[in-house]
Amino acid sequence: MSVVGFDVGYLNCYVAVARAGGIETVANEYSDRCTPACVSFGPRNRSIGAAAKSQVVTNCKNTVQGFKRFHGRAFSDPFVHRLKNSLVYDIAQMPTGTTGIKVMYMEEEKVFSIEQVTAMLLTKLKETAETALKKPVADCVVSVPCYYTDAERRSVVDAAQIAGLYWVFLVALAYGIYKQDLPAPEEKARNVVFVDLGHSGYQTSVCAFNKGKLKILSTACDPELGGKDFDEELVKYFCEEFGKKYKLDVKTKPRALVRLYQECEKLKKLMSANSSDLPLNIECFMNDIDVTGKMNRGRFEEMCTDVLNRVEAPLQSLLEQTKLKKEDIYAVEIVGGASRIPAVKERISKFFGKELSTTLNADEAVARGCALQCAILSPAFKVREFSITDVAPYPISLKWHSAAEEGLSDCEVFPRNHAAPFSKVLTFYRKEPFSLEAYYSCPNDLPYPDPTIGQFMIQKVVPQASGESSKVKVKVRVNIHGIFSVSSASLVEVQKSDETEEPMETEQANEKDGESKMQTDQDEQQGQGDGNKETEDKKSENEEMEVRFTSLLDSKKPKVKTKVLELPIENSPQWQLADDMLNLFVENEGKMIMQDKLEKERNDAKNYVEEYVYDMRDKLHGMLEKFVSESDRDALSLKLEDTENWLYEDGEDQSKQVYIDKLAELKKLGQPIQERYTEAEERPKAFEEMGKQIQQYMKFVEAYKMKEEQYDHLDEADVNKVDKLASDAMIWMNSAMNQQSKQSLSADPSVKVKDIQAKTRELFSTCNPIVTKPKPKVELPKEDTPAEQNGPVNGQEKAQEETADKGTTENTGNPSSESTDNKPDMDLD
Repeated sequence: MSVVGFDVGYLNCYVAVARAGGIETVANEYSDRCTPACVSFGPRNRSIGAAAKSQVVTNCKNTVQGFKRFHGRAFSDPFVHRLKNSLVYDIAQMPTGTTGIKVMYMEEEKVFSIEQVTAMLLTKLKETAETALKKPVADCVVSVPCYYTDAERRSVVDAAQIAGLYWVFLVALAYGIYKQDLPAPEEKARNVVFVDLGHSGYQTSVCAFNKGKLKILSTACDPELGGKDFDEELVKYFCEEFGKKYKLDVKTKPRALVRLYQECEKLKKLMSANSSDLPLNIECFMNDIDVTGKMNRGRFEEMCTDVLNRVEAPLQSLLEQTKLKKEDIYAVEIVGGASRIPAVKERISKFFGKELSTTLNADEAVARGCALQCAILSPAFKVREFSITDVAPYPISLKWHSAAEEGLSDCEVFPRNHAAPFSKVLTFYRKEPFSLEAYYSCPNDLPYPDPTIGQFMIQKVVPQASGESSKVKVKVRVNIHGIFSVSSASLVEVQKSDETEEPMETEQANEKDGESKMQTDQDEQQGQGDGNKETEDKKSENEEMEVRFTSLLDSKKPKVKTKVLELPIENSPQWQLADDMLNLFVENEGKMIMQDKLEKERNDAKNYVEEYVYDMRDKLHGMLEKFVSESDRDALSLKLEDTENWLYEDGEDQSKQVYIDKLAELKKLGQPIQERYTEAEERPKAFEEMGKQIQQYMKFVEAYKMKEEQYDHLDEADVNKVDKLASDAMIWMNSAMNQQSKQSLSADPSVKVKDIQAKTRELFSTCNPIVTKPKPKVELPKEDTPAEQNGPVNGQEKAQEETADKGTTENTGNPSSESTDNKPDMDLD
């Protein structure tokens, strides 16, 4: 089973894998651990990652990045329209009303959904992980921002399914499991603040650590604050400066604007390490004009004052939500690329009044944390016990039509910062199907215009046989992904029976007027059936909430039989992709992967031809010069030159088979020359090997004739056979060498290496059995030996018994040790 963590960022992505030795961040095909979150569309294929990043300037209209912001958002969303003007590529409305990206692909105008584009990026990251692990990847853990709403999280889930991944999400970091000095579970928790300032999002959280567990107490964020805001200030400044200095309107030229963004990002990184004046130079920026400017850290911080002032608000919100004081915070960990800006670090440090901790890798911490969580969830790895409890970032409420109150009723099911994953069971009394609408009850705090989560219709609800309302138990859940769902619904059918009859399943219904129970279940692994059979007498740490929708029966009731029926639920989450659309996207992704593969093979075939042309042209006037006649060399050189010209003209865009045929034509002329060179290099070695064998057998014959003792058991006829074969081989070898020495190097050899090697093998297979024939064994005469005693001698019996007992004990000491699963241990100490 694969254990992989993906950190899919706005600008860059990281992939971490778990192996027996621990967690490591893996590199892509460019030996870089950072893969740009970029997808480029061309006339024949897609480029993803670093290859796409290189086309940001040259193919700017069809190269998309920063698409993570559009997950789960309608095209009519004000946020989308605000960003539209700052994008180099075009966005369009999908048939479902969501945001899509319009590009030219395969020389056709196409609109891809955000889920499809994210799936393309995930496919690339999946390939990187598979290359590192050398096995398929299907299960993984991915981080999403803590401020993502239900619709945004569902959108990412759909993207994962399109890419062939089945995953869970995580927002916590790989921090607590490595710490050896955490307080014991019964002691006061250690509170650590995590501050993650990335390229386009600002997240903060307070986590309570005890030995073996982490609980997120609260989160706060600013989804529109990030490193890009600092880039924007620099771009704005240099646009004005170049307008005055060079009379250039940069914003009218998308390509120039993209280059300016790239240079400003580099300048920002340099200023984090240098406080002196730093230059910004761009050659041939616009209209063949070279531009130059300069900036220093002090001036940069003055320009970004408004941006820096936004850093403290989420930190203040964290303390207010948890009612913690600054003194209660043990440490402040900072991660994210933009957290390296000195002014940002200074603001955070000043707010908490303590030095910031940088024990985590600012770029890779999230990916490593995801891989660690995947290892914890995976049955294939043994990891130190460590539990993580996440929170619901926004309060979730339900509303429904109430017959008793003749209008809408609502109820907050999961308050802000409620533990997740978590389930609750609600009891309704209904005679007919009814619907529940889930929504966020804090629209002002939501970084999303629509607070609606979705509609959930409970179907096939019927009254009891007596005509009274049926008891309907509805299980609602925030799952491990942070997604809300109505996971199950069941109808409790009541059947009256005599007092003396033994009921099959009893359930006391003598509730007081106005009572019903909402029960909770925090265990992730409990099945849906648990919610159907939960009884009202369960009173433990699980929370109880009393709701009443219709009048109950009389308080005194006879014993009853109950039958639990599962009810179908029609789910209509906001902006959820339909199954048929999802299947179509999966199919299209498969076709695009195949097209990319075919295009790669075509390019490889073209490159082989080009490589052969350049390689052979150099060798014809170098190492192969002696092995080709002048006429043949001229003919091949002309053919190579024609092929080179063809490659850059008519052969620029041909099919794979055309390149294969073209290479075969060249090799038909060039292969004999290369074979002559190879023969000339290998032939002396082959002759030398054969000569050594012949000399060895001649020495053997000489030793036999000298009547050496080691060979006196051999038959004379066999030795004569060896003598004749060795002599014949010597004659053949001398003849072949003489004949070859008269041959020109540019002509085909008279004797080939394979013939010499065959002759050597033939000589060895015939002569070696004779030369290595062993002497016959001589049997020694039998001597009278005294009869051995039967049984042990003088007290050996006890020692033998003790030894035998000890051996038996050792062999049977731990029978279970062999049967235990040999799971790879992760050495995380």
